Amino acid sequence: MDLLGFILYLLLAITLLQALHSIRRRNEPRSKLPPGPAPLPVIGNLLNLGDKPHKSMAELAKTHGPIMSLKLGPMTAVVISSPALAKEVLQKQDLAFSFRTIPNAVQACDQHKYSAIWLPVSDRWRSLRKIMASNMFSGSRLDANQNLRREKVKELISYAEKCCQDGVAVDIGRAAFTTSLNMLSNTVFSVDLADLSLDSSKEFRDLICNITAEAGKPNAVDYFPVLAKIDPQAWRKPIPGTIKINCDVAMPRADSGAGSKATAVVVARNDKGESTY
Repeated sequence: MDLLGFILYLLLAITLLQALHSIRRRNEPRSKLPPGPAPLPVIGNLLNLGDKPHKSMAELAKTHGPIMSLKLGPMTAVVISSPALAKEVLQKQDLAFSFRTIPNAVQACDQHKYSAIWLPVSDRWRSLRKIMASNMFSGSRLDANQNLRREKVKELISYAEKCCQDGVAVDIGRAAFTTSLNMLSNTVFSVDLADLSLDSSKEFRDLICNITAEAGKPNAVDYFPVLAKIDPQAWRKPIPGTIKINCDVAMPRADSGAGSKATAVVVARNDKGESTY
């Protein structure tokens, strides 16, 4: 009897909340947001997403159109599923939409304050973007690194040939990750951070995959920021340890590469007679 009474009271409370929510929405001025499915009290449209949000949103777009609004808890999200509208947002209105919601797990070590990925448009973000554009992604820099890319591809082919000769299966994912990692590390630090024939690349890949997996898990705090101090799912606990391990593994090699790169620059200057450092 007690259980039945509890269920009845719970249903009554949910009904009252839904009624109050509907009355409030009716009395509010008409929103300028695009159409979307009716949200539930408190949780909004979270139940509409299911376990495969991309497929769920594609189905919702068939009903509500290529641009729709969803309530994710107290947060409002606008979903765009049309190439033309996506071009309008990402190319013509990119500055207005450049600020993004930062997952709570990513904030564990304050990495979002220094990363060009998460920083809002600001002086720091512009400086980082300028550094990357001039030193990593410019046409002249890419042309200068052409021999490096050719060398790394040759190493990849040699590794695949050796595996074939030894009758060993080629781990394509690990080989591609190691090659990409070494291309990037040579561009920045002039040193390989991993070796195709060793397990060090697997360690790096596992660490990066762990960080990506932890940061990408559904987190109640992202939808209900009031729970941030409690961290009910404890998503922020594994991130600092994983980042620390990643730094402990990578930084000694990066430091040695950066030192050799600096030495090479000084030697070049000495050869030209520009400096005697």
